[in-house]
Amino acid sequence: MDININLEVGRNIKRLREEKKLTLDGAAGVTGVSRSMLAQIEKGDVNPTISVLWKIANGYKVSFSSLIETSMEEMTVVREQDILPIREDGGGYVNYPIFPFDDRKMFETYRIVIEPEGKLCAQPQDNILAFAAYLEKKQIPVWIRHVVVPGITDREEYLYRLGRYLGTLKNVKALDVLPYHDMGKAKYRQLGIPYPLEDTAPLPPVKAAEYRKIILQGMRDERTHCS
Repeated sequence: MDININLEVGRNIKRLREEKKLTLDGAAGVTGVSRSMLAQIEKGDVNPTISVLWKIANGYKVSFSSLIETSMEEMTVVREQDILPIREDGGGYVNYPIFPFDDRKMFETYRIVIEPEGKLCAQPQDNILAFAAYLEKKQIPVWIRHVVVPGITDREEYLYRLGRYLGTLKNVKALDVLPYHDMGKAKYRQLGIPYPLEDTAPLPPVKAAEYRKIILQGMRDERTHCS
């Protein structure tokens, strides 16, 4: 049986909201998640982050698992020895892609192992998304400039999903996709600071143009879907 996890999560969240007799505005008040984001989640149009799901679970005072449970009748057994891991930081950070990204389900699952000396640097996007929603609410035009770094921000499925998100914003007036360059290397060397992207080659401008088309396609698909 083919399960669309976004739709399943959306149905669960909408059911719980209605059981608690909350409007979308009321749900936004108790969860701290914007009304527009909740509406998109309930329709299955977005893949919510874990932090957003935790906010909803806490606001509704329900278990996290109640948001993601499905009526799935079939199970797939994945053995660790059958997975080709992705190693970074000299093996200190290992990513096991248990269920790689699926375009149909818009879902992926990883198992992450970080050794005592390993590290993974990341930041939550909640403030950025809240700021984008604020600018749209105030109808302030924005110009999106997205930097593509080979091996980091160049996954086509993520670029397309970025386009789908941007397509929900009515105040986006322009889009630039900027290719990564290494012109800062010399400055790092002069300061005696290790350059974190030492082995990363600059992105050819022609590739940046191709990636821009992917983002634009996502925006068009989103706006066509919502029209």
